[in-house]
Amino acid sequence: MAKSAILKSSIAKKVAMALSGLFLIMFLSLHFFINMVSVFSADSFNAMSHFMGYNPLIQFVMQPVLIAGVVFHFVMGFVLELKNRSARPVAYVKYDGAANASWASRNMIISGVVVLAFLGLHMYDFWVQEIAYKYCLANPIDETRYYGELVHKFESPVRTGLYSVAFVLLGLHLWHGFTSSLQSVGFDNKIGKSLHKICYAFAVIVPFGFIFIALFHHFINN
Repeated sequence: MAKSAILKSSIAKKVAMALSGLFLIMFLSLHFFINMVSVFSADSFNAMSHFMGYNPLIQFVMQPVLIAGVVFHFVMGFVLELKNRSARPVAYVKYDGAANASWASRNMIISGVVVLAFLGLHMYDFWVQEIAYKYCLANPIDETRYYGELVHKFESPVRTGLYSVAFVLLGLHLWHGFTSSLQSVGFDNKIGKSLHKICYAFAVIVPFGFIFIALFHHFINN
């Protein structure tokens, strides 16, 4: 009975972890779309960014939910990782993981920590300064400032390089995490290999798309 309860608890944690991951992937997709618009149209990027920055539903409902989702996802990831390590027998040390699993799946905790650090810096760099601009400094509303601010962020080659490395690691995290999340909530059994291909494509296209955006603004607009 106790083992059954522990198993159910473990499954529930994995499902919760998967759902939070899928929620963050939805946000990442929206963020990618808006940033990609900056490559083609400064005016459209300004309009979208202004809407996201001043819409009450996004600012006071979705934004807190997003922050809570980020915190929950990574805390749950650490909890599951520690639980898995404590459950492994000593003999497992001799197991050759590289022969049976990808680097991404064996090092989710490493890529996750780096991505979390990047998100912290990203939140400080964009969200905290945005809050200061609007509420602390009480600056007048400027609907055309966003494109210039974005370009300025990628002026430094060091910042641009670190940004690019972080998204390479995010891609590795997504390579295993996306398919694993869908499997945890039961979609993988229904759709199979076609869904895997979509997940792998997303894990490559979106992170490297962000890198392209950063390099574009660094080399073209600076």
